[in-house]
Amino acid sequence: MKLPVIKHMTQFIAENDVDYIHETLETLEALTEVSSLKDEELDVIGEIISNLYGAIEVDKEIKKGVPQKEALNGFMKRVLGSIDK
Repeated sequence: MKLPVIKHMTQFIAENDVDYIHETLETLEALTEVSSLKDEELDVIGEIISNLYGAIEVDKEIKKGVPQKEALNGFMKRVLGSIDK
């Protein structure tokens, strides 16, 4: 996951609508079912998907009133904490 990408996408959600992200996720998830995709291509799609889901989670926190920087940092701490376990 890349924090700058998640930050950018949370800004996109704020300016537009989270539904765009949900529709993009559905499209990307459907794309992963193409049998001719190479592992590297699947890795890239997976990275994009994880960043988009991260942006949705950060957006939820922002809508609860958490400042963007705090929401981003809290999300990354949770991600890194789950990796360490």
